[in-house]
Order: sequence, then C-alpha cells, then structure tokens
Amino acid sequence: MKIIVAGGDGFCGWPTALYLSQKGHDISIVDSMVRRHIDEELGSNSLTPIATLEERVAKWKELTGKEIRTYEGDLQDFDFLKMVLEKEQPEAFVHYAEQRSAPYSMIDREHAIYTQVNNVVGTLNVLYGIKDIVPNCHLIKLGTMGEYGTPNIPIEEGYLDIEHKGRKDRLPFPKQPGSYYHLSKVHDSHNIMFACRVWGIRATDLNQGVVYGLSTNETSLDPILANRLDYDSVFGTALNRFIIQAAIGHDLTVYGKGGQTRGFLNIEDTVRCIEIAAENPADVGEFRVFNQFTEEFSVTELAQMVKEAAAKVGLSVNIAHLENPRVEKEEHFYEATNTSLLDLGLKPHLLTEDVIGSILKTAVDHKDRVIKENVLPTVTWK
Repeated sequence: MKIIVAGGDGFCGWPTALYLSQKGHDISIVDSMVRRHIDEELGSNSLTPIATLEERVAKWKELTGKEIRTYEGDLQDFDFLKMVLEKEQPEAFVHYAEQRSAPYSMIDREHAIYTQVNNVVGTLNVLYGIKDIVPNCHLIKLGTMGEYGTPNIPIEEGYLDIEHKGRKDRLPFPKQPGSYYHLSKVHDSHNIMFACRVWGIRATDLNQGVVYGLSTNETSLDPILANRLDYDSVFGTALNRFIIQAAIGHDLTVYGKGGQTRGFLNIEDTVRCIEIAAENPADVGEFRVFNQFTEEFSVTELAQMVKEAAAKVGLSVNIAHLENPRVEKEEHFYEATNTSLLDLGLKPHLLTEDVIGSILKTAVDHKDRVIKENVLPTVTWK
C-alpha cells in the first residue's frame, strides 16, 4: 500500500514508518520538525541521541534498499498538504502529526491555543484533503484514551448503547478530557465522525494508551535509526521519568496518591496496531474506534516495578509522593474494553521487569545527557 505517515519523525511515527516499510509498504513521511524545535524551547532533549530525518532515511535505504520519501511542512498549510496528497495518492494516511503533551498544552494561554489550533486545524485540513483529492484513502488517526477520562463505568470502544426514557440508541461514549491537549483530541474525533457521516470518508480512530519501550526490530538495526526517548516532566511519561530518575539516583516522584490508572502498550504493539488498521480498513462512511492498549497500571504500580528492576542492577531508589501539579482523580475506578485489535490479530508485548531493565540500561548508558532539573514538574493545571 502507499501510506503517508504524518509526524513520521516522532517517537511513534518514526518506528511506524520503518516497520511499514520493512513490511513492503510504500512509505512517505510528512513532518514539520516542530517537536525538535520544542526541545530547544523547553531546554530539553531526547535521552538517546537522534540523527536528522535525512540521515535516518538515508541509513534505512543503505541498510535495506527501501526508500522512504520525506516532505517537510505543516498540515496547517493546506497548499502544502494538497501537493503531497496529489503527488503521493495514498491509500492510507497515518496521522501522528499533533502536539501530544498534556503538560505542554497547560503551560499558559499561548500553549493551549497553539495545541488546539495545530491539532484541530491540521486534522480538518487532512479531512478536506482526503475528501477533495483521495476520497478512498483510509484515515488512521491517533487518538488517546485520555478522551474518556476516568468515568465510574467501564469504558467501551468509542460508543455506548444507552436506553433513555424508553428509547434506545448507540451514541459516542461520553468524553471527560483532562487537559487542553486531550480536548483537542475530542474535537478531532467529532470532526472526523462528522466528515465520515457527510462525505463518506473512512476513518479509524486509535484511542491509544500510554506508550512505553524504546526500540523496535527496525530502529535497532543501526544507531542512526535510534528512536527518541523523552524523560522530562512535559513530554516524558510517568514510566519514562521513573526509569531516568532511577538511572541518576533520584527519588521516583509519584504525583499525589498515585492511584491514577491508565492503559499502556509497548511501542512494538503501536506499530503493529497501525498495520492491523491499514490492512483491515474501515468501511466507506464508517468512523471506527479502537481502544489501543494492552494492560492497565496505576502510577504507584509503575514506580514499584521500576524500583524493583533498579534493585536487580544494584540501583537503590526511593518512591516519593509530590503534590500533584495536575487536577485529576488520584484514586478511581478504571476498566476499559480493548478487544477489537486483539480480535484482528494483535499479540501483545507485555510490560515485564526485563522490558523495564532494558530501558533502564539505555538510561544508565546515556545518563550524562540527562538535564536533571527537567525530571521534576514545572507545569501546573491551577
């Protein structure tokens, strides 16, 4: 298939592009490089050294003989997007190209506006581009489990069958997003659902949990292909922060009570889920929602797992509880359905002590790159 991976220079997009290319698909990457500029803005970095996109795709072609075409530009620029779609004529459009950090969206008014304009306008342009230029193209959009929030009922996959005053209907599952970033994803979902209904676009919304892991078979082929690893309090996940804190001998900083529970999946499962969605496309006019995660963990459970993995390699760390900079439930019910991707063939890679240990080894190897003040929270919701 001809597939565009938008955001293909990023943490999820880069390994996805390589994986699909290795599987024989014809891949193009679209990226504005804004994530690299945000590192400069925040005074942060990837724990792992990462090559330029040009160096990456050149090394991939050298090693495999497979070409990945690249386009540098912003999805908010419709003329640019139109040019790419007309030239590539994709059968699938994998959309990772959004500002993906909840804390970044909560820094201040400007960052909240940037997040929503970038994400919502970019996705609207993609919808119009598909409608006008490649109407049979399947949109595979990265959503987030964070759209749902933490309701006191089980979370279904996108929709909920309800009965109200004697009548029944199947409606979108209620959304309780926890940041301006998560709100932008809810807006995306509504816009995509509308476009599918009125224009007959086919779309799959992958409501992804928290991604962990670093390497895939493809990114491990050469250091030039290495994936980025975020560890700071703005872009780093709780698990990444704990692992890097363990590597530098810092307390593992749990926000609040630590009962916050979320869905998780390995980066190897992320790339496989994209493949499954591409090879099993939504029907014409269908807005399909898959919950993309394999396991559920609380923040405290993650901290304990990292502490135990660190002890195995002689690193002694403590777990500390900080005042929560976010406004969120710290103890709550959490149960989510995730059967669709499993039914289509996903075989999960689970979070084990060995997986944590392998990331921890990378963190120790590169601990000289850690900007220590970045592992503590700097953004508050209040």
